[in-house]
Amino acid sequence: MRSMSIDSIRVSPMNYQRVVILKEEESDRYLPIWIGPAEADAIAVKLQDLSVPRPLTHDLLRTVIDTLGGSVVHILVSDLHNDTFYAKIVIEVNGDTKEIDSRPSDAMALAVRAQVPIFAEESVMDKAGILLDKETGKPITPVRDNAEPTGEVNEEELRRMSAFTDFIMDLDLEDFGGEQQGR
Repeated sequence: MRSMSIDSIRVSPMNYQRVVILKEEESDRYLPIWIGPAEADAIAVKLQDLSVPRPLTHDLLRTVIDTLGGSVVHILVSDLHNDTFYAKIVIEVNGDTKEIDSRPSDAMALAVRAQVPIFAEESVMDKAGILLDKETGKPITPVRDNAEPTGEVNEEELRRMSAFTDFIMDLDLEDFGGEQQGR
């Protein structure tokens, strides 16, 4: 498992969908995950410490877990299959640990409320994690199977990252230094 933090929440200029950018804490690898606008707002509200007049769904979930004597331990982005991410919310109740299947967006919205760690499986990072060239801000193709690094993203790699291609190709490293929603 890799320790992650929420770097930012972005809106793709290509299709106006929201994407949460997780950053691996031990490296400069990023994990973009497409999420819905309601979940993006739920994460951003908490990260920006905004108050809402009534509890949001994720606030209610945390209250229910707490009221029933449980606590959220961490969340885990556990799998990526056919461009769909999967997550687990790990909860401890009476000394027993339970893993609850979840969408990553809901798990992250709960994690920011419970202030618990976010992890991603190495296999997920291998499939969808990206490194950015510090000078150009463009993705760097990972070296696989003892191949020589080219520094360019080839067509095969773009197909492998199919759901992320438009967003990744529009990434600019300078965007990561400016003001960001969710920070």
